[in-house]
Amino acid sequence: MSGNLEKLRAKAKEEPIASFLGIKLAELSDGYARVTMTLKPEHVNFNGMIFGGIVMSLADQAFAYATNSVITPNVASQFNIHFTAAASVGDELTAECRVVRSGKRVCVSEMTVTDHKGKLIAKATGTTIPLV
Repeated sequence: MSGNLEKLRAKAKEEPIASFLGIKLAELSDGYARVTMTLKPEHVNFNGMIFGGIVMSLADQAFAYATNSVITPNVASQFNIHFTAAASVGDELTAECRVVRSGKRVCVSEMTVTDHKGKLIAKATGTTIPLV
């Protein structure tokens, strides 16, 4: 296991936003991350549906872990998400991110968010820029 992965795992235990949202790091390897969260009534918007920003935050968290596993530090320069199905309070969502291209100037990734039954909730892509 690389030292970078160990550092990211340690940071995951103390990250304020992940803790606030209830996001848990489930798996991390070079260029890959899987995170989970259980949806709560507080995640519902004024239309009575799960707020899209919650789903996006879960995908973004997987994105951050996966991209920082290959190049640290880096920051997002682009994030695009397509919502394909609704999720409900009580659902456990899983976001996975795979880095598809990692270079000196840019890192490109793909993310999926699924519910506990395997239904696709969202598909996303993102680009990061290394700060090194």
